[in-house]
Amino acid sequence: MKPARDIAAFARRIGHDFADAQILIEALTHASIVSPTRPDNQRLEFLGDRVLGLAISEALLGADPAAREGDLAPRFNALVRRETCAEIAREIGLGEALRLGRSEMITGGRRKEALLADALEAVIAAVYVDAGFEAARDLVLRLWGGRIAAVAGDDARDAKSTLQAWAQARGLPPPEYAETGREGPPHEPVFTVEVRLADGARETAAGRTKRQAEQDAAQRLLARIGEHT
Repeated sequence: MKPARDIAAFARRIGHDFADAQILIEALTHASIVSPTRPDNQRLEFLGDRVLGLAISEALLGADPAAREGDLAPRFNALVRRETCAEIAREIGLGEALRLGRSEMITGGRRKEALLADALEAVIAAVYVDAGFEAARDLVLRLWGGRIAAVAGDDARDAKSTLQAWAQARGLPPPEYAETGREGPPHEPVFTVEVRLADGARETAAGRTKRQAEQDAAQRLLARIGEHT
């Protein structure tokens, strides 16, 4: 169990003074350590996902008033996807503040992408419950920072979508992805994926998730055929 000073230190890192610290404790409590008197963060995660979506949508509209829905959707997806949330969670040291059961601690739960992403959404919800949408929106803007500005003015399509569009424009079927290897311990695997086009072009890449490996493989193939995202 995390001592109160660690929870308070995390609250300072994210820049929010909680009126009810218990809601933050709930946001940082994983299902592996729940009890009848200690709720986990799954309900807050559900709420936080919606709050994050609204805050990011509002920020994107403000950043580019002339953008069409077709431009905004890929930017939104790039900002709220699991990989981005987990990356931000690592930047603020969220993993160290998590309250985990022994099994999760042993299997590297503080570094797991899905667990970190879910917990970050729960923290956003905790701020929303504690102080309302404006405070939650301010938190999202602080944590996402330059990422919002970075996607403004860019189509932000991920590499897989761009590669598929490239193939379709040339009358080719969609690219195929195949897992060709997996290394590392069960709690921290590294996946190797190969992407193939019907014309024979192919590339491989490795990543901590299959999705990331697929994206990186697609990006490499795009670079080789001269179509950069």
